[in-house]
Amino acid sequence: MNPKGCYNEVEMAEVRLDAADIRRTLGRMAHQILEYCKGAEDLVVVGVLRRGFPVAKRLAFSMTQIEGVTIPCGSLDVRAYRDDLPPQAEMKDESEIPFSVEGKTVLLVDEVIQTGRTIRAALDALFHHGRPKKVLLAVLIDRDARELPIQPDFVGKYLEVSPEEKIEVRLGESESEEAVVVTKGTASCIF
Repeated sequence: MNPKGCYNEVEMAEVRLDAADIRRTLGRMAHQILEYCKGAEDLVVVGVLRRGFPVAKRLAFSMTQIEGVTIPCGSLDVRAYRDDLPPQAEMKDESEIPFSVEGKTVLLVDEVIQTGRTIRAALDALFHHGRPKKVLLAVLIDRDARELPIQPDFVGKYLEVSPEEKIEVRLGESESEEAVVVTKGTASCIF
C-alpha cells in the first residue's frame, strides 16, 4: 500500500498488434521508406535508445533485404538532451553510430511518438554526430498527443488511447513475446 492508502496499480493489458502484425507493419514501412527515398543510396538508420533501436534494426534489415545492399544502422542516446529529466553530471553517451551521418539521409526511428519531446532531444543529439543532408522520422506507433510541432514521416500504426493508458512495444527474443500492448492501471484505495 502506498502513502495515499492505495494498493499498487493492477495493469490490464490489451494486445493491439501481435508478432505477425508487427512484421507486416515493418515490412510495409520499409517499402514506403525506400520508395520515398528512391532507393537506399546515402540512407542510414539511427534508432533512439532504448526502445527505438530494436525497431530501427528491423527496419534496416528489411530494407537491406529489399534493396540487396547493406543499410547501416546505429543507436542514439538522447538522455543528456531531454528537457523533462534532471541534468546528470556524469552521464555517459551510449550512442553507437559506426558511420558518418554527414551529408546522408538519416532515418530516425523510435517505437512510439507521443509528445514529441524525445524526438526533439534526438535531433539535438543527432546533430552532435554531424550534419545530415536530411532527417526523416519513422515510428512504429503514433498515439497523437503532441506538445511540440513534430510529426513523423512514416507511421506503422495510429493508436487511439486515453491519457492514462500506456503503450508498450515488446520486441523479445522469441516471436511469442512480441506485441504492441496497451496497458491501463487501476488502483484499489482504502479511505
